[in-house]
Amino acid sequence: MIAELGHLSVILALALSIAGAVFGLGGAHLGQGRWMQAAVSATYGQLVFVALGFLVLVNAFVTDDFSVAYVAHNSNSLLPWQYKVSAVWGAHEGSLLLWTLIMTLWMGAVAMRGAALPQDILARVLGVMGLLNAGFLSFLLLTSNPFERLLPLPPADGADLNPLLQDFGLIVHPPMLYTGYVGFSVAFAFAVAGLLSGRLDSAWARWSRPWTNIAWAFLTLGIALGSWWAYYELGWGGWWFWDPVENASFMPWLAATALIHSLAVAEKRGAFKTWTLLLALMAFSLSLLGAFIVRSGVLTSVHAFAVDPTRGLYILGFLAVVVGGSLTLFALRASAAAAEVRYGLFSREASLLVNNLLLVVAMAVVLLGTLYPLAYEAVTGGDKISIGPPWFNRFFVPLMLAAAAALGVGPFLSWKRSGLNRLRRRLTWCFGASLGLAALAALLLEGFRSWGAVVAVGLGLWIICTHAVDVGRRLPWPLPRHLPWPLPRRLPWPLPRRMRLKTASVPLAYWGMALAHIGFAVSLLGIALTHELSVEKDIRMSVGESATHGDVTFRFDGVVDAPGPNYRAQRGLFAIEDGERRFGLAPEKRRYFASGSVMTEAAIDAGFFKDIYVSLGEPLADGDWAVRVYVKPFVRWIWLGAILMALGGAVAVADKRYRRLRRRIESRRAAVGVPA
Repeated sequence: MIAELGHLSVILALALSIAGAVFGLGGAHLGQGRWMQAAVSATYGQLVFVALGFLVLVNAFVTDDFSVAYVAHNSNSLLPWQYKVSAVWGAHEGSLLLWTLIMTLWMGAVAMRGAALPQDILARVLGVMGLLNAGFLSFLLLTSNPFERLLPLPPADGADLNPLLQDFGLIVHPPMLYTGYVGFSVAFAFAVAGLLSGRLDSAWARWSRPWTNIAWAFLTLGIALGSWWAYYELGWGGWWFWDPVENASFMPWLAATALIHSLAVAEKRGAFKTWTLLLALMAFSLSLLGAFIVRSGVLTSVHAFAVDPTRGLYILGFLAVVVGGSLTLFALRASAAAAEVRYGLFSREASLLVNNLLLVVAMAVVLLGTLYPLAYEAVTGGDKISIGPPWFNRFFVPLMLAAAAALGVGPFLSWKRSGLNRLRRRLTWCFGASLGLAALAALLLEGFRSWGAVVAVGLGLWIICTHAVDVGRRLPWPLPRHLPWPLPRRLPWPLPRRMRLKTASVPLAYWGMALAHIGFAVSLLGIALTHELSVEKDIRMSVGESATHGDVTFRFDGVVDAPGPNYRAQRGLFAIEDGERRFGLAPEKRRYFASGSVMTEAAIDAGFFKDIYVSLGEPLADGDWAVRVYVKPFVRWIWLGAILMALGGAVAVADKRYRRLRRRIESRRAAVGVPA
């Protein structure tokens, strides 16, 4: 009866989500304090019951309860325990349960940290999120119940988890990605709450901004983990394929990147509020669109969980209600957010507006390239058309390069207007330095010949240079004013007290912004250098044969059998010489017992400046093997940049002004006897 307990828990969570929505939205509208408090209690109740249902499903997988249909279809008694746990979200039903669990965790966090919010705003935010969660829980119970039994006789063993998913990537990638996806529901709920209440001032932007930043950081990490997983697991050596499911996560990231910049302007200057509202609605709507693409059955891939058209129709209807309802409310109430704020052409507001427009246009390009083939197939009755990387690169890459150019100017711009002479002096120095370094890289790095790559590298260095100069300008270097260069020959240690105090006065939000922008530049450098300098070769190798590519020599020493917990592998033995370094790599071909599937596991020597990558292909005549070898310089910089971007988002959230605001409101409420 344990599975039935999980089913009952989800039903109770659905009831509480509906009650929380009614009490939250109704209480805020009628001014009923008890109702608004009940919405908070209902939120915690949802969290408890969804977590209980999730733990019940985990228990069914770990104990090999194959009487549960979802377990029988996605697990096996030989599956290692860590993959049994991650198999919970390895297919449609369990991944949807994970989605609702993360949704309730976000709701619980908002309820817990909501003491700094006016009671009616908190109630409306929780009410909107409760309505959204009710939609997902209904979807789970009506079309995707993970607790259904196989009666009367369960199978003796399970069908096994897809071998592609039997990897560490499944453990970390979907939870991180879903945390980002669902986190934008908080920004969405704040936007709807602001429209309903008419409170769309700078305080509203300050309330919404930290939640948006942390959701963006999670989504950034989730996308980076997916890219890294594809790189080492698929055996192709690629890190991005413009696959529709990759695009489904990338589109909300682009919209949310524009949103966090727009929120900064709305908070600091009271401008862009209408634009900010639209971006908040857009970010979560694109997350729902991604869910529709993955779960509707319109795609066939390892990502596409659903083939039942009922599921696709449900989520399409849910998407129409959420997007249509929110846009209708925006059309009716957004005029209240309009504000006239003047700023010059050379100002931080103008720079952020240009950046946001470029990001939104880039998002529209990805949206068009993703949906057009699906729409063409639906209209023509089955004819297919493909839009591949060349199309995306032709339109998307120039937009991102333009955004990078604008990003480098931003640190030197002031609010309202900036002095042109001072701006020109700073930009000229950084432009010359970045251009010179890019030209030097083109001369020194063999194979670096594309003008596009030189421009990309130059722009990456441009961003790093401008932000480094801006950081140096803000740090209180203990030097006389007449020195022409602001950097000291050596830093005194320990730092003088004056320097420590002034450094501490620079807000964490600034450090987070600088770190995220530098992370973007590092990723841009990694993309350009990897694209230009990678060496890729498919070769036929005999035992004892050597092949040289670039400055790396590969020697094939044969194949041995290697048993695994639920598979048998043929392991290739390769001796690698990279300059003075000598080491071995052992890629595998695995055949899984339960499904009979054959999978390739690449072997990678990971380095900061280059990866050496070997993938074992098919056996050929006379004992030869097809082998794929790669030398991929700077590929790790792509994911390092993503980590820096996510870390920047997290650092910005820790800014002390958010903590001060919360303490101030809590003290004010305690003084007048209002409960938190």
